[in-house]
Amino acid sequence: MQAEGEATSAAGVWLDRRTPPHIVTVVSIAGIAALSLNVILPSLPSIAAEFGADYALVATAVSGYLGLTGVLQLGLGPLSDRYGRRPVLLVTGAIFLLASLGCAVAPNIAVFLACRMAQAAVASGLVLSRAIVRDMVPPLQAASLLGYVTMGMSLAPMVAPMLGGILDETFGWRSVFVFSLVSGAAVFALVWADLGETNARPSESLAAQFSQYPALLGSRPFWGYSLTATFGAGVFYAFLGGGPWVAREVLGMSPAGLGLHFGFPAFGYLVGNFLSGRYASRVGLGGMMLAGGVVTLVGVVIAAWLFLADVAGPLSFFSVMVLTGVGNGLVLPSANAGVVSVRPDLAGSASGLAGGLMIGGGALLSVAAGALVGASAGALGLVWLMLASAVLGVLATLDVRRRGVL
Repeated sequence: MQAEGEATSAAGVWLDRRTPPHIVTVVSIAGIAALSLNVILPSLPSIAAEFGADYALVATAVSGYLGLTGVLQLGLGPLSDRYGRRPVLLVTGAIFLLASLGCAVAPNIAVFLACRMAQAAVASGLVLSRAIVRDMVPPLQAASLLGYVTMGMSLAPMVAPMLGGILDETFGWRSVFVFSLVSGAAVFALVWADLGETNARPSESLAAQFSQYPALLGSRPFWGYSLTATFGAGVFYAFLGGGPWVAREVLGMSPAGLGLHFGFPAFGYLVGNFLSGRYASRVGLGGMMLAGGVVTLVGVVIAAWLFLADVAGPLSFFSVMVLTGVGNGLVLPSANAGVVSVRPDLAGSASGLAGGLMIGGGALLSVAAGALVGASAGALGLVWLMLASAVLGVLATLDVRRRGVL
């Protein structure tokens, strides 16, 4: 029996489901979840046109999917703590495959949206990739390994919309979901062949597992790590909510130019994750979170200056957003490693709860940003909201460090 907080060995045999998974498998289960969210974006107008549906209704294929992802994370974590990471991933993977097929052949908008919501089952990859890493290695190594996992994962938001657009234009929007089906099947096969169970201490009952949520919610370190992740990522979610309006109405950018420039923060996120992978085990969780929070804060302050001085342009504004991407790449791996290390026996539950808080908080900030820029606040309303989120993220990190937790 393992001692409290002890991790299983990270050593495993490639394509042997009796041993811990290879890093490629962990990246794949997280990446397919990120890919599924973003690959549909260019096809929304085509779907609305074919079904004769209002665009706002069709857009729930993204907003509703994101909201359901946050809700599902609350349950998927405890399920994996009770029954294991492997069975939960296999069941949710099968649901994703059936839902992808349903989207590809949907005869009307109601069936399409129902199947699209069912695709959110793949959110298990986001939750359990973090829990699996924590099962395998101690906290500081987990932060480093999660840096590499999220570095691979960060390619999805960069590549998925481009790939989805090419598929839509060449073969029609339904081909996007055929691609989801094929790629999902490949990941399912990889999980089946390579992912051995890493949860060495499953809980005694599901009810007992859910009953542990108050213990997590009453933990100050859990809140410190969770709020660091929520407000750090919230800067980017706010940017997603208000950035397109600012780019179009204030900076005069075309849709094509906007799509190209949105790769800037994603590239920064890739760089930040690489740095986390290299240095987290040496610098420590608190140091990495603080460094990332400061980098993010500096980026937002520069963005505010650009608009206050009336010198903001497409290249200058989006170049500054690279810093927010780097900051997120430094913050999130360490914050997530901290979340699942507060109570290692509740790693899945902690990952799901923190993920739900992060996505829920991000969704609220995204909506708030959209409302602010559309009103009289304009571009400055967006940067002030981003600045508030960045400051709160740094304060949450300082609280964790003050308490001497990792």
